[in-house]
Amino acid sequence: MSFKLNLDFGSTFSLASQNTLDPGTTYDVLVVGGGPAGLNAALYASRKGLAAGIITKRKGGQILDTSDVDNYLGIKSISGEGLVNEFLSHVDQNGIPVLSDVEVIGISSTDKVHSLTLDSGETYKSRSIIVATGSKPRTLGVNGESAYSGKGVSYCAICDGPFFKGKEVFVAGGGNSAAEAAIDLAKVASKVTIVHRSQFRSDKVLTDQLYSNPKISVMLGTTITEVVGDGTFRGLKARNNATGEEKLLQGDGLFVEIGHDPFTGPFGKFLNLNSHGEIIVNQKNETGVPGIYAAGDVTEVPYKQIVIAASDGAKAALSASEYLNRLKA
Repeated sequence: MSFKLNLDFGSTFSLASQNTLDPGTTYDVLVVGGGPAGLNAALYASRKGLAAGIITKRKGGQILDTSDVDNYLGIKSISGEGLVNEFLSHVDQNGIPVLSDVEVIGISSTDKVHSLTLDSGETYKSRSIIVATGSKPRTLGVNGESAYSGKGVSYCAICDGPFFKGKEVFVAGGGNSAAEAAIDLAKVASKVTIVHRSQFRSDKVLTDQLYSNPKISVMLGTTITEVVGDGTFRGLKARNNATGEEKLLQGDGLFVEIGHDPFTGPFGKFLNLNSHGEIIVNQKNETGVPGIYAAGDVTEVPYKQIVIAASDGAKAALSASEYLNRLKA
């Protein structure tokens, strides 16, 4: 997140792809998802000489909700939209067809061919599938939160923490992710206040670090009721659950660290999921169902980062290529 925009990055590429998906073709690899995992998976599959295509609800995924990215190797600073345009330009340059603004609602498999049914009524076939549908951070659902998302409210301390150097910030949450976020933010922020509606669920070793760090304050039994500002984030309102007293707390940013909800769609009905609803994969991104792979934030891979999702997509594509080679042997 940042308060500056760098939209074009020297590119005039449109989000519209010049290549289209053909329902009459049986593809080698169909990627479901248009974020960094899905786009890179399709790119790697194409470069292996495979007939690949992408089906996605939204080209770019969560990156489009990021105003500034400064931790992608080789790119010092770029807007989320600018980075998506670079990704899509690379995919389009390789002639990879992309079908967007649609959703997969069903899947069936017969004779080593998988069929994907879309909400548009169309069906597409492929010898392998890579599920890269991503996840969405959970929100507090309070007034002002969405208005200041990307303008003081963040859902990723790893991504946006450096933008708050020397500032006072809040962390919402009481689990390990919130505790780790507060500890990391204390390295750059002048003050960190962690706010949670009940008691900590974080591991004791992390909880002990919170209480021992002089830059971290703890407010338990406290519910955030509103995010406030005047066009710029100014703070939040919080209610003491025991007394009902509500206070206005001033600060420069809020990091919401209460987990993610993966978009598994119809795949969640027959792929193995962990307790968080994420798709379980092995080191080669195999799901346990022959020919179906998963990559990026929809899986149990730790750390929801652009670069990690992109590398995960590459792994899944290379694994799918190996699988297809064995089918032909």
